[in-house]
Amino acid sequence: MVTLQENAVKFNNNLIVSHDGGRLSSDSGLILIDELMDAFQFTQLSKKIVRFNDSRKYWTHTNHKLLKQLVLQIVAGYNTDSAANILQHDPVLQTLSIDEPLASQSSISRFFDRITEQTIEDFQTLNQKMIDQARLIRNDTNMIVDLDSTHSDTFGSQEQTDYNAHYGTNGYHPLVAFDGLTGDFLKAKLRSRNQYTSNGVKEFLEPLLAHYNQTIPTTDILVRGDSGFATPDVYDLCDLYENQYVIRLKANRNLYRLAEEFVFYDNHHPWDEKEVYYHSVSYQAASWFKPRRVCIRSTREVGELLFKHSFIVTNFSENISAKRVFETYNKRGTMENYIKEAKNSFFFDKTDSPEFLENEARMMISLLAYNLVNFLCTLCFEPKSKGLQVNTIRLRLFKVAGKLVNTARKMYLKLSSSHVYQREFYAVFRQIQRIRQYI
Repeated sequence: MVTLQENAVKFNNNLIVSHDGGRLSSDSGLILIDELMDAFQFTQLSKKIVRFNDSRKYWTHTNHKLLKQLVLQIVAGYNTDSAANILQHDPVLQTLSIDEPLASQSSISRFFDRITEQTIEDFQTLNQKMIDQARLIRNDTNMIVDLDSTHSDTFGSQEQTDYNAHYGTNGYHPLVAFDGLTGDFLKAKLRSRNQYTSNGVKEFLEPLLAHYNQTIPTTDILVRGDSGFATPDVYDLCDLYENQYVIRLKANRNLYRLAEEFVFYDNHHPWDEKEVYYHSVSYQAASWFKPRRVCIRSTREVGELLFKHSFIVTNFSENISAKRVFETYNKRGTMENYIKEAKNSFFFDKTDSPEFLENEARMMISLLAYNLVNFLCTLCFEPKSKGLQVNTIRLRLFKVAGKLVNTARKMYLKLSSSHVYQREFYAVFRQIQRIRQYI
């Protein structure tokens, strides 16, 4: 047994360290996320939408409460299931689960055994429902569907994993889609083995376009992607739903020949100045059933002799200049930040389970956690704080010391009096409660 004297610090003999301060929590700020989940009716929607293969005759933890606990753990920054063994004793998290005790790691592991392919689809439906509510509150009338693929490393003999030469490691190759205007994580699909970027993109994209064109018919939708998505499946789908697209094209001999026809080498132009020209041309590749507009950017760098060309295919009208088309495409760079945030802060690429389906379920739960924090930022933060990364948000708002005090009639969550961001905390709290009038 450790005595109090052994816990005395050397720099001050009068200071004793002990862990007997009472029912304290270091994650008291999660009350904001739980209030937001309640405003969005997260539990009610999950009960209505998400189905599990559950043959249990007796249980302590419902699947929907386990789902909520997992989301809260990820939001709080805990990336392992085993963290539940300690967190189940946290007084604040216990309060957030009023009618059921919190689950341990073993219960969470068994939760993933009840996941089916239908459950994965239901997770996506739940995500769309919450995004629809957020868009209604924000009064969004535009959407940019940014398509991309990324990589989730695997470190064992997980099911359906393979070596990917592009990334130089073993893993999965998921498809992702974000809203380039709001940062909403629209959809994700875990793909097995070493697949080309655009494999399955039509089946991935069509339900998104169908849903958002039907749910909010006045929404203007733009689909944006790099050269990996330069396929007629994307162009034809956008034309079918009358949505616009801006897709980068890989250079080939025919495109270079067209670009060179527009280039004018001026012997009197200063060679120590950069030259950039924009052009637009009608072009039909062999795999296209009709000609399409291709915008060309020709660039000669300082000190270079020849021009380099970049190409974008689009269905924008000729009224929109080729330069504006390239500017619109270049803004998709923010998507890389969204992907990094999803991976680094919400553990989107976590592949702890041996089975493919369980890893996809983990990915989708991370997606739900990402969107809840993004809703908090876009709906409740002041404009100057909307761009904060989640690690900063955790430090300022979630990782707050608090003590739970019970009386005969009430429970009081007493937060630290020296919390630096008290004003911001209560400003966000009030904004969350205002959301309820829109839902």
